[in-house]
Amino acid sequence: MYETTYHRAASVDEAAALFAKGKEAKYLAGGHTLLPVMKQRLASPSDVIDLGRIKELIGVEASGDALTIRAATTHYDVAQSAAAQKAIAAVAALASHIGDPAVRHRGTIGGSLANNDPAADYPAAVLALGATIKTNKRSIAADDFFKGLFSTALEDGEIITAVSFPIPAKAAYAKFPHPASRFALTGVFVAKTKSGDVRVAATGASQDGVVRVGAIENALKSNWSASALDNVKIDANGLLSDIHGSAAYRANLIKVMAQRAVAAAG
Repeated sequence: MYETTYHRAASVDEAAALFAKGKEAKYLAGGHTLLPVMKQRLASPSDVIDLGRIKELIGVEASGDALTIRAATTHYDVAQSAAAQKAIAAVAALASHIGDPAVRHRGTIGGSLANNDPAADYPAAVLALGATIKTNKRSIAADDFFKGLFSTALEDGEIITAVSFPIPAKAAYAKFPHPASRFALTGVFVAKTKSGDVRVAATGASQDGVVRVGAIENALKSNWSASALDNVKIDANGLLSDIHGSAAYRANLIKVMAQRAVAAAG
């Protein structure tokens, strides 16, 4: 690693102030992306600002029609949260299958969204549920947040503070995991809102990162059932193709994972 100065911020305001003072500062959440790239000397921040112990960034609560997860809450704590399990069980279940126990005890929802890995799980839930990402500066709708591979609408120095999920009528997530990393080779989150609208998002499949799947949304709007997708064809254009699976293979996985998710949602 290159030499860096480590800071443990006690508040969001302090973290933002430390970032502004740093020549080339980086925020640290769970550290599963930043620390490996620092070890490989692909990043050399002048200052590393740890957000993990800021109390105002930790916690899960449900109130009214929304489930709010604060940004430094770990995947494990989301999975174990009674509030999350009751309000949106699909989100708690998704968190319980991220990585392995070591990853779940350190990784955070805010870090996952800020990094926007194209095979991460949380982006699919955020986009499908039409969540709102709250920062220390503003609120950003899910449809406006994700900008492509490892790219988001966050400005330099902006800190995610919480994610607010509207509570749906039905929702579920199904993924085909990579056997080693547990990232989604393809994962699909389906959601039916209380007003009857349908939103479906796929992760791990597209060259643009997480995306909504219009063909599946349209089929489910008229018939919320796994069988409604039997004749749906997913276009392979623009999908990822690598040693793990071709674009055509991922196109089929989108359909199959969507059917499994709809069946799980009931």
